[in-house]
Amino acid sequence: MKLHANGLDIEVTDEGPRDGQPLLLIMGLGMQLIAWPQPLVDDLVARGFRVIRMDNRDIGLSQHLDTLGVPNLVWTAMRYSLHLKVHSVYSLADMAEDAMGVLDALGILKAHICGASMGGMISQHIAARHPMRVSSLTLVMTSSGARALPQAKPAVRKVLISRPASEAEPDVLAHMEKLWGVIGSPAYRPDPQSLRARLEATLRRSYHPQGAARQLVAIVADGDRSPLLGRITSPTRVLHGRDDPLVPVPSAHDLVAKIANAVPDIIPGMGHDLPDELLPRFAAAIAENAARAS
Repeated sequence: MKLHANGLDIEVTDEGPRDGQPLLLIMGLGMQLIAWPQPLVDDLVARGFRVIRMDNRDIGLSQHLDTLGVPNLVWTAMRYSLHLKVHSVYSLADMAEDAMGVLDALGILKAHICGASMGGMISQHIAARHPMRVSSLTLVMTSSGARALPQAKPAVRKVLISRPASEAEPDVLAHMEKLWGVIGSPAYRPDPQSLRARLEATLRRSYHPQGAARQLVAIVADGDRSPLLGRITSPTRVLHGRDDPLVPVPSAHDLVAKIANAVPDIIPGMGHDLPDELLPRFAAAIAENAARAS
């Protein structure tokens, strides 16, 4: 369903008991709400959560902001490498307000928050800026943005800034498969046919690379969130793959060191994805962290 939140039309799903504990799931760069696997949602609903997923602005079925133009990613990378200020047409803080607007539209005062990758960065803003509205915080394969942290492996950076051979569906699918092959979990490789089916469903629901480019610049422009982390008071769980090639595992240890009472959960063999085999562990970790709030 579509909600009007923070001045934008935001697509959401709302599953589980109306009187259950609200849990907002926020996905990463260029990813749609369906990237949160339905079996994970079903498990969380069975545990008593009211699970809300959202398409971030500029992605999926939420409002696209094409009038803001398409950023030059090469120029952005150059400015970042030279320690020059990067300008974005909207910020991760703006996206955090989108999420708060979703809760407002649903009449939810306080919720558990779980964010993956860029969604984890947005969640850091939420927890720091709206502490009274966050029951617990689960950060999945994400980072504080501190410059001293190890960066993505060169092979990953190369795929991230590359483009499909064309916008025809077979070329886009091939590009997406290549990306997941590079960032995925080495110990939990998906069945190729199942992966292709998921990617096809994603592509046919929405394909909006211009929005992903604007989101990427927002990440770069956000810089180091370390000063925010000391303001986070919610019980926090940091879930991270030990073998993440996009956001290396020192990022998890950095978050744990900077967020009061944060608990690490480092998973061997996990990369930068949500493998089917690990979904029960993710659900249990979110539920255990939520229990700390009470």
